[in-house]
Amino acid sequence: MKKIEAIIRPEKFQVLRDAFAEIGVAGITVTEVAGTGKQKGQTGVFRGTTFEVKVLPKIKVELVVPEAKSNEVIDLIIEKCKTEQIGDGKIFVYPVEDAIRIRTGERGREAVL
Repeated sequence: MKKIEAIIRPEKFQVLRDAFAEIGVAGITVTEVAGTGKQKGQTGVFRGTTFEVKVLPKIKVELVVPEAKSNEVIDLIIEKCKTEQIGDGKIFVYPVEDAIRIRTGERGREAVL
């Protein structure tokens, strides 16, 4: 199994969630996060005062999928979230040793599906 963690633009989340549903991915965790990479934040003006925003709002989407489905999920994230602009985000992939469904005690693949 693989854990896929994607940091994406907030406006791309709904499209990505709908695409996950179409390929049968139901279990996702979503967190509102803030960060900066090459964008280096933004400069704004409020009531005549210039200020610098050091971090930008992003969405972190986390899911665990069978290894055989991981490339399909990664390709889907890229397809749905790519704008070819700085700030599109990152995808991180981790190996998952085990997963346990608390309610039933199921382990491994059965706990993820």
